[in-house]
Amino acid sequence: MITIVQTLRLWFAPQRIGEEGETPDYRFSLANERTFLAWIRTSLALVGGGFAVDQFLPDLRWGVRVALALALLGAGVLCALRAVNHWVRCERAMRRGEDLPVSRFPTLLSLAVAVVAVVMVVVVVFGWAG
Repeated sequence: MITIVQTLRLWFAPQRIGEEGETPDYRFSLANERTFLAWIRTSLALVGGGFAVDQFLPDLRWGVRVALALALLGAGVLCALRAVNHWVRCERAMRRGEDLPVSRFPTLLSLAVAVVAVVMVVVVVFGWAG
């Protein structure tokens, strides 16, 4: 069982992953990297959305605006952290010949974005101006 400290070390010293198991087909490693980059793009979009809500919707009630912005910013932070963690876990699993790890994070992220979207629909429909 890998500890949190060991995982964090791999985030900052990915060459250590090369010390485990056998080198997988480079196409799988490149696909893993593309997936990482997709998660990072999603994270950047969420952070951008959080700033957009805060900066471009000044007429919203302060609490609603801040809650929506923080929800998007928080999702962006979690998504970025999840990206690197998932990359490391998948790379290790491929080198060890293990099944790729599964996660509930995509479901949680989808639910968080859906909740923010529903709140935004309510705001647009009912016009919660400050």
